[in-house]
Amino acid sequence: MSDLDLLTQSLARNVKRWRTERGFTLDALAARAGVSRGMLIQIEQARTNPSLGTVVKIGDALGISITTLLDYEQGPKVRIVPAEQAVRLWHTDAGSYNRLLAGTEAPGPLEMWDWRLMPGEGSPSDPHPMGTVELIHVTKGELALTVDGTEYRVPAGSSASFEANTPHTYANAGDVPAEMVMAVSVPGVH
Repeated sequence: MSDLDLLTQSLARNVKRWRTERGFTLDALAARAGVSRGMLIQIEQARTNPSLGTVVKIGDALGISITTLLDYEQGPKVRIVPAEQAVRLWHTDAGSYNRLLAGTEAPGPLEMWDWRLMPGEGSPSDPHPMGTVELIHVTKGELALTVDGTEYRVPAGSSASFEANTPHTYANAGDVPAEMVMAVSVPGVH
């Protein structure tokens, strides 16, 4: 079985499990996540590989991390994620990418990401739930971070934090690759 098949089956099992645990009907989760009921049915039946944006919306609506939605290994209290098992969810032909390094539920989803943005490339993000906070540390190049329409320049060695409940974009306006580590904390669903 391929990694993609494992992730598809894991996503199907975990969406259904967390939807049931939260007491959401398919219609209720579809409305909360802003995705169609049909898409949720296909996901829960492992008949589709949804986009990263769709997985993020479902995780946000359930109040759990992408790591939890995609996790196909139920392990011990300490979980080591080898470098080759980090999940790359977005990439471009030019070499930009993001990788989900690790995540946990504490008390809501907490995720750690590794990003590379090649010159001239960017990645927009829809608003996350109220109370979501992102922390960014730029290790190479310069990040052009736009939050709610205002651009901020974050050079190598600098860090930034922001409330991520508004549209935001990570971009590289420079001429060398930009690299950063990002942590995302989403409040739990009550």
